[in-house]
Amino acid sequence: MLLLKNIKLAIIGLGYVGLPLAMKFAKIRPVVCYDISLERVRELQKGYDSTKEVQKKEILAADNLNFTSNPNDLKDCNCYIITVPTPINTSRKPDTSSLENATRQVGEFLGKDNIVIFESTVYPGLTEEICVPLLEKTSGLKYNDGFYCGYSPERINPGDKKRDLSEIVKVTSGSNSEAALLVDQIYKEIIVAGTHLVSAIKVAEAAKIIENTQRDINIALINELSIIFEKIGLDTEEVLEAAETKWNFLRFRPGLVGGHCIGVDPYYLTYKAEKIGHKPKMILAGRTVNENMAFHVVKQLKKKMDSSGIDIFKAQILILGLAFKENCPDTRNSKVFDINDQLILMGCKVDVFDPIVNADEVFDIPNLNLIKNIKTGTYDAILICVAHDQFKNFGIIKIKSFGKKKNIIYDLKYVFKKNYTDLRL
Repeated sequence: MLLLKNIKLAIIGLGYVGLPLAMKFAKIRPVVCYDISLERVRELQKGYDSTKEVQKKEILAADNLNFTSNPNDLKDCNCYIITVPTPINTSRKPDTSSLENATRQVGEFLGKDNIVIFESTVYPGLTEEICVPLLEKTSGLKYNDGFYCGYSPERINPGDKKRDLSEIVKVTSGSNSEAALLVDQIYKEIIVAGTHLVSAIKVAEAAKIIENTQRDINIALINELSIIFEKIGLDTEEVLEAAETKWNFLRFRPGLVGGHCIGVDPYYLTYKAEKIGHKPKMILAGRTVNENMAFHVVKQLKKKMDSSGIDIFKAQILILGLAFKENCPDTRNSKVFDINDQLILMGCKVDVFDPIVNADEVFDIPNLNLIKNIKTGTYDAILICVAHDQFKNFGIIKIKSFGKKKNIIYDLKYVFKKNYTDLRL
């Protein structure tokens, strides 16, 4: 088994998870930072991070980082941390192709007593059912004899500048007791908040996936309540504020659920559940509610516009925000796309404004008109879909100025007080 002092680290995948991790480890030891995207590597070599998680000056000041897209640069490493994305496909089934490819890549360079640590979100058992056999096949080594594995699920929160990676407790695990201890020691070097060592890789996998599944279900409950309250004629925010006066009432708000975690992870868990013969009812019910919220938003908007004498079928609509969450350029699984598509189908002319999103990443998406500047006095309805700080700084007066004399302001994210807007979830 490797000793901590002898670790030669490589991080595979330089996205929202891998890059911040590399930055932390680079303060301790040299890090080979590998990504299959040559464009991404070249950007990082120049200090530019398109995810906006790390500032240019931090990247350029880090002496221990070797950004590369050349697999041969991995050959001298002995500890590999894999942080590639694990999305779902169009059938909402796990898409582990990137994870499998990265695992094969590492397997080609795997040496005696090397350790591979996975951070990508998976269902319980996937690491040892899929990744380990791939490592054995490509390396010719035997699991827990020739090489070892660990699993430490990522817990980053994109766009959150208050919760630094090192200040979030890290769950750790290993393929045997020695590997588990080594994995725990590795992360303790950078995690100020401490680590939580569990008994098996499968436990760590399960812990990660239920974190986001629980959140998804809680948001789904509040989303359904908001639909009920609207029909009753109650303001959801007022009801929730009243309920929160009880000490054990959990604080959640209605909204669109997208992104690479909450809107994805439950499908990994339900996939595994169905594989072992269990039909998950609550998890899928929550997913159904959250997947359909975009349709509810459009329905609610139409109802309000009809009552205000505005023809939605000929309307000009402004959507503020395309990312899946505030102050983050990530558009993966954003439900704003669904709102845009529904409005387009109804005959609306829709402009989308998001100053944080990289326009080059969404330029080829059909029916998406991402604008750089907003004209005043133009829109019949304005939807605030993402609570970017810039939108808050606009203020309600400026946002109202984007609309025609008669317009609807729909605040999906509770950015402004109730009496400032016409419609909220």
